[in-house]
Amino acid sequence: MDETNNYGPTAARTHGRPGRETRPSSITIDMHSHIWIPEADDYVRPHLDISTIPLARFSTPPTRALNRKQDQDRTPNMRDHAVRLADMEQAGIDMQVVMSAPPQCFSTVAPDIAVVGARMVNDGIGEWVSHRPDRFVALGSVAMQAPDAAVAELERIMKLGFKGVQIITNIGGKELSDPMFAPFWAAAERLGAVVLMHPIGFTDGARLERFYFNNVIGNPFETTLALHYLIFDGVLERHPNLKLIAVHGGGYLAGYSGRIDHAWGARTDCHANLSLAPTTYLKRVFFDTVVFTPHQLRSLIEVFGAGQLLMGTDYPYDMAESDPVGHLRSLEGLDETVVAAIAGGNAAKLFDISA
Repeated sequence: MDETNNYGPTAARTHGRPGRETRPSSITIDMHSHIWIPEADDYVRPHLDISTIPLARFSTPPTRALNRKQDQDRTPNMRDHAVRLADMEQAGIDMQVVMSAPPQCFSTVAPDIAVVGARMVNDGIGEWVSHRPDRFVALGSVAMQAPDAAVAELERIMKLGFKGVQIITNIGGKELSDPMFAPFWAAAERLGAVVLMHPIGFTDGARLERFYFNNVIGNPFETTLALHYLIFDGVLERHPNLKLIAVHGGGYLAGYSGRIDHAWGARTDCHANLSLAPTTYLKRVFFDTVVFTPHQLRSLIEVFGAGQLLMGTDYPYDMAESDPVGHLRSLEGLDETVVAAIAGGNAAKLFDISA
């Protein structure tokens, strides 16, 4: 494996004893991991314009070459149960929530192609999880650009035991708060489906091409923007029981949330007919722990409460957290009940996983 493209111990914090040695005795769950469904990729690839994927479009030739190398290197991690289980043991993880690689949400292809592709992804994920249901649970995919079909597929996979779906932070340039997606949000709330938003780069990322910035900066900003629209366009107000996850710690909004409350109160054009301050709705969102530094993790706990945090990795990508339990342990003085909740208890409740 190319060590320049490896996901290893983060340079953003000092590492103590590894998490496998300091994990709580209660269940540990990684709620943010990816697998690859080759059959779906083979079907959709002829219909996909790669330039519609921001991470591919707004990047330099060295970044594209390194990403291709990463895809090759990570094939065993994406497809081989034994490889993945060994990595989970190394990290002290009992269970993983698995979903497709984000590009396999096929959010920029024609609706009819996306509908078939989503079903192929879900059939592949279901088959993959069925080999070790004691260690893996599934998040599926839906063709958001075909809302009626998305609702039907969500209903189908929930009956099959899936816990919800992963969706991209915008669908072919349309915000997730667009009225066309209203049937999906209503169905997700009605079915109790978890909806995990995942970015694939910032859609207007010409300034972010160099230094992998369209991932480093663009991914968190894309999530930040999506959350703003879901709040200010009233989706979270209309669906108070929606189970929404914003990965990578919720992007930047979670670290600067006071600005939206100030604008809401200070300007009529930003009030957006919301009944309550915007952060009221933000605090209903769940966040993963993929923020790399102890101070950022502590801030999430202090602002949103430990009950809204879920341990995650983004396995097996280069921007993954390789030692998620160790990340929790990097917060000195964290109560053991809080560690247990974030490490797995919260996810067990949200995803209805028997501990």
